[in-house]
Amino acid sequence: MSDDDEKTPARKVITDYAQAHFRYFRTIDGTVYAQRNGHPVARPIRSQGTTGSHRQELMVGLFKDGVGVFNGTALKEALDLIEALALTEDVQPTHIRVAPGFDGATWLDLGRTDGQSVRIHPTGWDIRTPDPQEVCWRRTQLTGELPRPAKDTNGKGIDLLLGLCNFAGAETESLALAWLIGCLEPSVPVPAPFLTGPQGAGKSTGGRMLVRVIEGMSGDLRRAPKDEENMITAVAAGWVTALDNLSHLPPDLSDLMCCIVTGAESIKRALFTDGDVVRSRYRRPMLLTGIDVGVIRPDLAERLLPLRLVRPKVRRTEAELWAEYAEILPVVLGSLLDLTVKVRAAQADTPTDLRMADFAHLCAQLDAATGFASLAAYRASLDDLNDDVIEGDLLAQTVLKHAAELDEGAEVRMTSSEWLHCLTTLYSGEECRPLPKGWPTTGKVLSDRLKRLQPTLAARGVLIDSGRTREGRYIEMTRAAPLAPYQQEAAL
Repeated sequence: MSDDDEKTPARKVITDYAQAHFRYFRTIDGTVYAQRNGHPVARPIRSQGTTGSHRQELMVGLFKDGVGVFNGTALKEALDLIEALALTEDVQPTHIRVAPGFDGATWLDLGRTDGQSVRIHPTGWDIRTPDPQEVCWRRTQLTGELPRPAKDTNGKGIDLLLGLCNFAGAETESLALAWLIGCLEPSVPVPAPFLTGPQGAGKSTGGRMLVRVIEGMSGDLRRAPKDEENMITAVAAGWVTALDNLSHLPPDLSDLMCCIVTGAESIKRALFTDGDVVRSRYRRPMLLTGIDVGVIRPDLAERLLPLRLVRPKVRRTEAELWAEYAEILPVVLGSLLDLTVKVRAAQADTPTDLRMADFAHLCAQLDAATGFASLAAYRASLDDLNDDVIEGDLLAQTVLKHAAELDEGAEVRMTSSEWLHCLTTLYSGEECRPLPKGWPTTGKVLSDRLKRLQPTLAARGVLIDSGRTREGRYIEMTRAAPLAPYQQEAAL
C-alpha cells in the first residue's frame, strides 16, 4: 500500500474499491445483493453459505488486485455503509434457474461460472451473458451446471429422452414434454407430475431424468420434509422440487403442495428482532413419484399431472444408463429449447373450463405446433383424478347417489343440518351401517366438506351452491347433466 493509502481509513479504501468493481441493489424483502460489474450472478452481502458470500468475494478481490488484506472490523464497517447506501437504490428481483427478460423473452441459467445463459424468445434461442440490469441470478448449492445445449438437433433429443423413459403411451409422453416446457416459463404455474406405475417401472429414474433436463446432472429427488418450514426452505433454494417415493399425503403436506404449485407467501419473524419479519415468496415446479399415495384431496387433484410408467422389457445398469444420459443431455436440452420456441410462437385458444388455465393453454399451443393431443390427454388425466377423489371419499359417493335420484335440471335446497340428516340416512340405509371415520358430524363440517368437493362434483354434473335467506343459510344441489357411467354404477 502507498503512503496515501496508509493515511486513508481502511473502511474507505474497501468502500471505494467495492463501489468501483460491484453493483449493489436490494430486493423487495430488503436483502442487499452485490453483482460484479458485467456479471449476472448476484451474491447477498451478508450470507456465509457454502456458495460464497459477497464478503468473501470482496476479500479475494482486494487481495488479488494488490489493494491489501484488511481486518474484520474494517470489512464490517465498510459493508455496513454499503448496505445502508444500497437500501436507497431501486428494487430489483433475483431469480433461480429461470427468469423473465425484456421483450417477451425468458432466460435459463446454465449455472456456469462465466454467467452464460440461454435467452429464449418466440423467434429463437441463443446463448449469451445477460445484462445485469435485465437478469440477476441467485445461486445456491442446489444450482447445478447445465451443458451448453446443442444447436440444429432436428428434434433428435426428444426421441432420445423418451427412449430412456418408460412412459405408457404417446399421451403420457406429450404431457411430460408440456411440463418440461412449462418449467422454462417463470410466470406460468404448472401442475406437478406424479410418476406412478407398478414396482420396477423406473419411476425414480424417470423422475431424475426429467428433473436433470432443467437442473443438470446434480439434480435429484428428495424425501418429503417433515414440516412446513423445512419444505419451504428446500423449495426456495432451487427451481424444481422433486419428492420421491411418496406413500401418503397428509392434509398439511397436500395443502402446502397446492401453495407451492400456484404460488404463496410465507412470513416468519426475523432473527434477533422483536417486530421485523422475513417474507418468502415461492411458486415452483414440483415432481412426485410413488406407487400410490392413497386418498387425494380435491384441491390437490386439480394441480396434479399423472404420468404412468410401465416396466421395461430390458434392464440396464445404472452406470450405463446415466453415462448415456449425460452424453445425450446437450442434445436433449437443445431439442427442448427448439420445441419451446415453436410452442411459444404457436397460436391457440385458452381453455376456460380448467383450473390450471395457463398449462391448458400451453398444451393447446403444443398441439398446434406438433399435432400432439396433449390437451385431450390433460383433460383425461383430470377426469381420472376426479374418479380417484370420488373413490376415496364416501361423502362424495353418497352425494352422487342422491343426485342419481333427481331429474336432470332438478334443484334441491335445504339447510346444512337437513342435508346432513339426508345424506347420513342415505349412507346408513335400511341396514343402519355405522358411519365411517371422518364422516361430518355437524352441518358446518358438512358445508365445508362440500365446498372442497365442489369442483369434483361439478365435473360429474352435480352443482353445489350456498347462500342465505331470511330463514337462514342453505345449501343447494342441482343435477346439471346426466351422470357419467362411473357415477351411475357408484350410485347403485
